[in-house]
Amino acid sequence: MNSSEAIIPAVQRAELFGMKAPNPALRIFEARALLEAALLLPAAPFLAAKRRGDGQQVMLLPGFMADDRAMWPLRRYLTYLGYDALPWGLGRNKGRPEADVARVLQRIAEVRREDEPIILVGWSLGGVIARAVARQAPDVVREVITFGAPVEGGPKYTATGKRFASAMNIDLDAIEHRVHDANTKGFDCPLTVIYSRGDAIVDWRAAIDRYNSQAFHRRVPGSHLGMVVNPAVWWQVASALGRSKAQP
Repeated sequence: MNSSEAIIPAVQRAELFGMKAPNPALRIFEARALLEAALLLPAAPFLAAKRRGDGQQVMLLPGFMADDRAMWPLRRYLTYLGYDALPWGLGRNKGRPEADVARVLQRIAEVRREDEPIILVGWSLGGVIARAVARQAPDVVREVITFGAPVEGGPKYTATGKRFASAMNIDLDAIEHRVHDANTKGFDCPLTVIYSRGDAIVDWRAAIDRYNSQAFHRRVPGSHLGMVVNPAVWWQVASALGRSKAQP
């Protein structure tokens, strides 16, 4: 379900949409993650009142260099709400999304209930993988929810992109073109895109989905690293799941 902005060539998108890698010096503000985690307790009564699930399967995909432990608090919250919240079970996300798409598909095949599509919730690079899985296997994915996920450019518009490219011996411009080509294919399932303008790791402009017309964008305050424990993110994830539950 492509948006009209999807046809704009990759070489024009950075200037047109103002995308650029965040200044590495701004990463000091990622320390706000501790405050975001502290806000979970006062927010608990409001979070507990969200629409409850009825056992829908939800798989949580961690960000770059994170594993299931990072997603555990959110997974526990979704379990409390009545969802069958599953870990991705693949260890640390080491930044190999192409290989991880196949691994996630195998994992889904192992845990998915027969004839019931699964909901994918991905943080950062986990969201990139979730989107790719939805494109490749639309019959097994009911919905995609991402937060802090770079939609445009792959790692190019992230604070660690150049270092990552050097370590992995990859060309950021070439990846940007591949990502754009993949994005133009689009996908049809419901999509919620959660982002923060205070994100010092992923440029928020690159986290906007201009390819899929059904993308539902929700802006939250906070850092990139704190998104997994940010009550505003949890609220939006639960809201998206509630909308999905309400759909016939």
